[in-house]
Amino acid sequence: MTATTVAPSKYRRWPIFVMPVLVVIAAAAWSAFWFYAASQVDQTVDAWRAREAASGRIYDCAKRTLGGFPFRLEVHCEDATVELKSQTADQAAIAPLTARLGDILVIAQIYTPKLLIAEFKAPATLSQNGQPVMVVNWKTARSSIVGLPGTPQSADIVFDDLAIDRIAAPAQTPVARASHVELHGRIAENSKPDYPTIETVLELTGASLRDVHPVLTKPFDAVVRAMVHGLKDFTPKPWPERFREMQAAGGRVEIMQSRIQQGDLIAIAAGSLGLTANGRLDGELHMTATGFEKVIPALGIEKMLEQGVPQDTLDKVAPGVKTQDIDNLFGALDRAIPGLGKAVRENANVGVAAGLAAIGQEATLEGKKARSFPLRFVDGAVFVGSLKVAQTPPLF
Repeated sequence: MTATTVAPSKYRRWPIFVMPVLVVIAAAAWSAFWFYAASQVDQTVDAWRAREAASGRIYDCAKRTLGGFPFRLEVHCEDATVELKSQTADQAAIAPLTARLGDILVIAQIYTPKLLIAEFKAPATLSQNGQPVMVVNWKTARSSIVGLPGTPQSADIVFDDLAIDRIAAPAQTPVARASHVELHGRIAENSKPDYPTIETVLELTGASLRDVHPVLTKPFDAVVRAMVHGLKDFTPKPWPERFREMQAAGGRVEIMQSRIQQGDLIAIAAGSLGLTANGRLDGELHMTATGFEKVIPALGIEKMLEQGVPQDTLDKVAPGVKTQDIDNLFGALDRAIPGLGKAVRENANVGVAAGLAAIGQEATLEGKKARSFPLRFVDGAVFVGSLKVAQTPPLF
């Protein structure tokens, strides 16, 4: 029997190189895709900057770099500046404000280039005519916008530990504080392209405001949900111009829900506000509040009347009322019945509280006794019943 010898087959080495080659091809394809997506994000950022510039907010960078490879896209803006023009009704007549920030980092995921997320580095120093007038600090600040370079679908901004100070030599004066701030806006469902409606939500935690009203100097929490009707379109433009168009179209801000709490004081409100021809708020909110009587001592009415009321204080707590008017009133009371003016001064808080108690109806709010009453806005003036409590500035 003849033995046959089978030659051993050669070992196939080519499969060993298949995976590395595929990895190299995939890496090259991914790199090409990343650079393409990066160019799209860069264009989106440029579109956002152009839109902001048309709205009176001009962003600029001393140095701009692109990075984030391989899984996300980052646009880094160093030594950023923002020039603010015509953002309020009176700013058009004065020099623009320039805000100088540390850095702005804009981030996008490679698979969602139309979603931009921005992070801002504190502080921001606001200057006017080359002189610093205000400084803004925060722990974290983030914003996002969806939909660019087309019509934005939603936008959000969030601050933690926000502090705003006015610069007045030789020190800084507090203007506002908040441990947390959120502002959200999006196109409402069933909104029409030629008559868009915006849904907005504002959340404040541990907020306080100086130079606005004495009641607001103590920390408070607030949540406000509103619908904005009457916008013509989303063409970029300064806010006063947009508000003017909104007023001409009969637009309104519908306060769907709002809640403010400051210690034992809790207030909720809902209603509708429009704009007058001169840009002032006009409308009515239905408010229910607990602990309202504690607001009266906070206003310091009795102390002011005893010591004399400075005009700047009156402008805050009772806009439109003049010091001379009050002095003349109490002088007339004393002449008619000696001591009557002094008695009225000493019991001012009681009288105001009694007047407020007569407004509206008894109610219950979150298990506590409350009062329900209308809060009226008449050409910018805010009234509780017949008592004028504040004056809002024009919006255009």
